[in-house]
Amino acid sequence: MSLDVHRHFHDELSHVKVRLLTMSGEAEAALGLAVDALLDRDDEKARRVIAGDRVIDSMEVEIEEQCINLLALQQPMARDLRMLTSALKIANDLERVGDHAVNIAQSAERLTQARPITPEPEIVEMARLARDMLSDALEAFIRGDAAAGREVCLRDDKVDALHRSVFRILLTHMMEDPHMIGAGMELFLVSRNLERVADLATNIGEDVVFLVEGKSIKHHAEDGGETRVTTGAFPAASGA
Repeated sequence: MSLDVHRHFHDELSHVKVRLLTMSGEAEAALGLAVDALLDRDDEKARRVIAGDRVIDSMEVEIEEQCINLLALQQPMARDLRMLTSALKIANDLERVGDHAVNIAQSAERLTQARPITPEPEIVEMARLARDMLSDALEAFIRGDAAAGREVCLRDDKVDALHRSVFRILLTHMMEDPHMIGAGMELFLVSRNLERVADLATNIGEDVVFLVEGKSIKHHAEDGGETRVTTGAFPAASGA
């Protein structure tokens, strides 16, 4: 690869990172607005989230096309190859975050038609944690910080625990007052979607470790990532 071609390739890689960061910002904003719609019982905010999902979808398509073109035309190796394959997966994860934000917004819309009910504090905390995990996972990816990626993965346990707590609390409320069943189920769906956003942020954290170290820690984040080194198509070449 000539010097000019090499420079152009790395400029394109940088552009992919910038677009991913922009897409992450859109997904985080959609998630935050969806939660605000829920807390404020605001139909207009919910509709903005639903309408804005098209922007996130189009960003995924753009990033995917860029990555595939670079893979096909440049045939990168080692870390550059891992960066592009990770970027493809992360773009898909961010698009799914947008989908979960839409799901929360739709629940918020339905809840505005029900009698007022205050979401559990655990749901508010889950939303905060999920957004922070998403933001920190993308920052770790941009910086190439494997330790930060692992740290994001470890935070998923707290979100899972809050989700279980929400289920128990809502179940108790619904058993005590059958009129709460509809609203309770909507809030459980909100909790479930937030739990899935945290899972997607965890996926990104795992991808950061793969990018930096060529090591897969999927399904092993709880043991600090002490797993086998991935071999084959994506070697952790020296100097990668």
